[in-house]
Amino acid sequence: MTFRPTQRGALAAAIATALATPAFAQETATVPTPSSASPVLDRISIVGGADAIRDVAGSAQVLDQQTLETIPGNDPMKVLRQVPGVYVTEEEGHGLFPNISIRGANQDRNTRITVMEDGVMIAPAPYAAPAGYYFPNIARMDSVEVRKGSSSIEYGPYTIGGAMNMTSTPIPGEAQGRVRVSAGERDGRRLHAWYGDSEETFGYLLETYQDHADGFRDLDTPQNGHENPGYEIQNYLGKFRINTPASAERYQELELKLARDDKTIDETYLGLTREDYEADPFRRYAGSGNDQMNTEHTQYQLRHFIEVNPDLDVTTTLYRNEFHRNWYKLASVDGTGISDILADPDANAGEMSWITGANNDDLRGDIKANNREYVSQGIESRANWHLTTGDIDHHLKFGLRYHEDEIDRFQWVDEYDMVDGSLVLTDAGTPGDPDAGNQVTEAKTIAAFVQDRMDFGRLAVTPGLRYESIDIDRTRYADPDRSTVARDDESASFDVLIPGLGATYDVTENWQLLGGVYKGFAPTGVGGADEEEAVNWEAGVRYQNGAFQSEVIGFLNDYENLVGVCTASTGGDCNVGDSFDGGEVEVRGIEAVALYDLSAGRDWAVNVPVRAAYTWTDTEFQTSFDSNYGAWGDVQQGDELPNTPEHQLSLSAGVVGERFGVHATANYVGETRAVAGSGSISADEKVDSRTVFDLSANYRLTKNAKLFAEVENLTDETYVAGIRPAGFRVGKPRTVMVGAQFDF
Repeated sequence: MTFRPTQRGALAAAIATALATPAFAQETATVPTPSSASPVLDRISIVGGADAIRDVAGSAQVLDQQTLETIPGNDPMKVLRQVPGVYVTEEEGHGLFPNISIRGANQDRNTRITVMEDGVMIAPAPYAAPAGYYFPNIARMDSVEVRKGSSSIEYGPYTIGGAMNMTSTPIPGEAQGRVRVSAGERDGRRLHAWYGDSEETFGYLLETYQDHADGFRDLDTPQNGHENPGYEIQNYLGKFRINTPASAERYQELELKLARDDKTIDETYLGLTREDYEADPFRRYAGSGNDQMNTEHTQYQLRHFIEVNPDLDVTTTLYRNEFHRNWYKLASVDGTGISDILADPDANAGEMSWITGANNDDLRGDIKANNREYVSQGIESRANWHLTTGDIDHHLKFGLRYHEDEIDRFQWVDEYDMVDGSLVLTDAGTPGDPDAGNQVTEAKTIAAFVQDRMDFGRLAVTPGLRYESIDIDRTRYADPDRSTVARDDESASFDVLIPGLGATYDVTENWQLLGGVYKGFAPTGVGGADEEEAVNWEAGVRYQNGAFQSEVIGFLNDYENLVGVCTASTGGDCNVGDSFDGGEVEVRGIEAVALYDLSAGRDWAVNVPVRAAYTWTDTEFQTSFDSNYGAWGDVQQGDELPNTPEHQLSLSAGVVGERFGVHATANYVGETRAVAGSGSISADEKVDSRTVFDLSANYRLTKNAKLFAEVENLTDETYVAGIRPAGFRVGKPRTVMVGAQFDF
């Protein structure tokens, strides 16, 4: 497959929007009601809902719609901070480019976890180029699930960390809809609206999510009429289902899902020097004035479900995702990369002055059009079979997937003068310039798994085995017309068996023990490194008693080989796509989560739900080596991994009455280092610890209408969101949004 890039103009201006605060237990809000004849909802889930967690031989968490509505904004990282064992690194403050890790796996662009929407891999090219700058809008999701441990081998290929699945708004069981609209600071405007209906043999859903905001960093010199570059999002989705009557001998349904997501994001890799950050953390250098990413994502899914008999059902999904993105951003000044300039501004004084807007006839800025097309497509079939052999109940799962994906880089570099703080084009580059990137990487894969939960009574044992066969090829072209191949001998093949074994034991009806061991695996592309492998262990305990639920799990990920893959966001003296062996690494930790309603068993007029999630993590390289991978540098035995805090804590509490709800969240993240190391962290590599408070509140006017308000960063904490790849960038300041929600 070869797909040629297409250029696109700016997106149309976005309409308003908002994510309201929660629909609580005592409130009578309308929520999407799935048709009772639609068991497919269980099949697109990777956990099966909060009630199914006890059956999972491994760590599993579910954040349902009510929980999601208590979290302000459209930031997936705020959502995932509620889950222990998950680490996130901010980049631009809005959460548009999340970096997510599970149990210490590489965070860069979520490349070491399997990310899904409705049970289907959603990364632009999960095998050929998983770091692709697309992530679904969390504000339109119905639930978020995270699965870790031995049971996660069901969802590959990235078993090294775990799996995350987002389920979208389901087709309602009857005619109903919702409109949420809000507005706030920095011209923030959001709209989330959907409407759907179901008859006996037909159902549909139409949905849109629109989001717009100005940025919170001030350009030295406004460019193109923008002083505070921000973002615009337009998302449209449709679902259409036909099904047999519930009384049919073999129930079947066929659902078509179509979605389109367009974004214009005025973001940059260019941060600030430590000195400039301390003087004004909300400054943005003039050299980034033209930086902008434009993306287009189109999603197609056709899913068939058949209940062969009461004990056996099969779900088959045909899917295709198309993604085009062009991030036009400053890469270098006269050939010196912005990472190197910001790392040593004194040695690169001329280049640094150009970045800050000074005239210099001898220097030119290189703005690179990172223009890329992605395609991800395949067919996957899964079977669920319940049977009994003697005294043993079996829940067997089988799966088979054929998948192919590709990334097509067709890039160029434009040169600019800096004239009185404004960028002036002097030399337009040629699209497809081989020096800027003209290559296609393709992956073709076959994956299969089998897993059997064997129930012996109090004891349940779940062995499983996954197989991945992966072939990846890269072709480099020598000219923009692609008439001459520069190199076509770069390839990688993996044939891997991934076993896992987990178990649970019900000590009492309240207490449960769990444990497991499995092989962690991640393919590494054609960059030269070996595959990433580990032996991962976990053991813990669950407790549930009425309104109180808790889970404490210890884990050890024992890497045989940790791999780092060079991307533009990691920095370092490396070529994008190159991979680096990190050798043996140990990641150990403890995850704890607890939920309780303080009003349970008490004659209170309100509910008082509370939630706590804590993670302790210790990481250690087992060998010493030198590396050009920016996030590692020169490693000494005993060094810690970058971007992995020792302590994380999330606390939330709510007060919910018959017509109102107030919910507060505090997220604490311990200090982290931007580059691997040990001992004290130098100021230029240190991301300080911080605690950020969020608040949401709502008041119900009628059964079908309520007002709401939400505040992100309530105390207006100023903190470093990230340092790599090119300087310090500040987190989002206090942001207030108010709005209304209407259900009908």
